[in-house]
Amino acid sequence: MRVGITGHSNLAAVSAPIVADAISAALATLDGPIIGISCLARGADQIFARVIVDSGAALHVVLPAADYREKKVKPENRDIFESLFAHAEHVDVMPFETSGRAAYEAANDKILATVDALFAVWDGAPPDGKGGTADTVRIARERGVPVVVIWPAGAHR
Repeated sequence: MRVGITGHSNLAAVSAPIVADAISAALATLDGPIIGISCLARGADQIFARVIVDSGAALHVVLPAADYREKKVKPENRDIFESLFAHAEHVDVMPFETSGRAAYEAANDKILATVDALFAVWDGAPPDGKGGTADTVRIARERGVPVVVIWPAGAHR
């Protein structure tokens, strides 16, 4: 089963273990071998990817643009990003030279086109622009992609 992730990048640090446990519990309800698909953005994407890697499932990465690793991964997040990236069994790089809203939308579209389900680490807040969590959830639902909203008690941004 191919499971994608969308979620808030600005989760409070104390939320990480709570969200990781909720993702683990949601994955445990799925049948068959799991392939997790993530852009490896900080926050929910990386928490999901860590759970995938730690569970022994396959990790596939979709990078929004050619410059994503160099330009968008912050120095304080680089070690985590690179550690997870090293575990990727497959990497797709979207056909954009520079990261931006269009690249993020295309990466989300790629994920939605290839998954059986989408996990959304989402507090239910309305969209704040295209390519964000709420927008991705809306598009997934419009396309009939099953969405599992993960927002456990105690999680916050």
